[in-house]
Amino acid sequence: MTTAWRQHNRVDLLPEADRFLPALFEAVAEARQSVLIELYLMESGELADRVIEALVAASQRGVAVYLLLDGFGAMGLSGQDRERLVASGVWLRDFNPLGWHSLGRNVSRDHRKLVVVDQRLAFTGGFGAVDEFLAAWFEVAVRVEGPVVDDWVALFAQVWNSPLTRGAPQAPALPPSSGERRHDPGVRARVIWGRGYRFQAIRHSLQERIAHAERRLWLCTPYFVPTLGLRLRLQRAARKGRDVRLLLPGRDHDHPGIRYAGQRFYSRLLRAGVRIYEFQPSFIHAKFVVADDWVSLGSCNFDHWSLQWNLEANQEVEDAVLADEVAALFERNFAASREITRESWARRPWWARIRTWLYGTLDGWLTRLR
Repeated sequence: MTTAWRQHNRVDLLPEADRFLPALFEAVAEARQSVLIELYLMESGELADRVIEALVAASQRGVAVYLLLDGFGAMGLSGQDRERLVASGVWLRDFNPLGWHSLGRNVSRDHRKLVVVDQRLAFTGGFGAVDEFLAAWFEVAVRVEGPVVDDWVALFAQVWNSPLTRGAPQAPALPPSSGERRHDPGVRARVIWGRGYRFQAIRHSLQERIAHAERRLWLCTPYFVPTLGLRLRLQRAARKGRDVRLLLPGRDHDHPGIRYAGQRFYSRLLRAGVRIYEFQPSFIHAKFVVADDWVSLGSCNFDHWSLQWNLEANQEVEDAVLADEVAALFERNFAASREITRESWARRPWWARIRTWLYGTLDGWLTRLR
């Protein structure tokens, strides 16, 4: 599902935790009316402590704080930490806690990442409140101001008020928007989201951009297990002479089996002319795309799970300046990566071939079961 394109927005790229985390904490510290946070991952630890301290401080100075967590992704948040939040006045809810109702319902997770401050400033990306984001994982976020923030607020409210969400039943209604906010000339932007297999606007938007890209199509995703339609479009674009590149994790991966499963598609992609880079310094958890002057960045991994089951959301922007800034970030990361060529891939050892086949076969079975 999508919202309308809106003009007069400001969108700032914040690559790596040492840029987006200080910006997030500064915005929460300056909040005067409300803070809305929606996260998939939150686990007790150093970063969670910092988040809790910031939210408690905001609540104690009279700011309405709404914290929406996924019922599975936040299972690592201790009961003591939850009590600290609730005791300080933070309104806490969990989306779709695990239960005995049905397998299909249990696998549907809220994978979105969102922070909105005073209905005027929004952050989105692939971040979470777990210690890996402090230094171990490479991540990217954007800071957004302007009319498009209203759409992020509406998206948050939709899940906050969902019948699948539990906790804080006495929470007050979300505060109204503070009015029109323009940035002249600003950029054109929209919020786009997915909600399981019936609502795959993110996938459809990406496929349309791939089909119409004239110069470049560069995609970064930590979990590369693409749909058949996406693979075919990438191959077709590369055969038409477009600059198609993938930035994927290397050996440092939180779920290495997913990496091996996705590698079964390398041969055909490489034959078509797609260039594949595996990032070396650390696990790259970011999810962002640039196609000509269009950018999409947010929570969606562009894999079967994200597209078929999860609640996802991305910020799309049409702006040449931001697109070039994102492309420069890609270039820096390509330089820190190992390019997989047709020749090097053909020379991989026999055990690597077996590993790819094994995990690829398992993923194929799981995909059919879903």
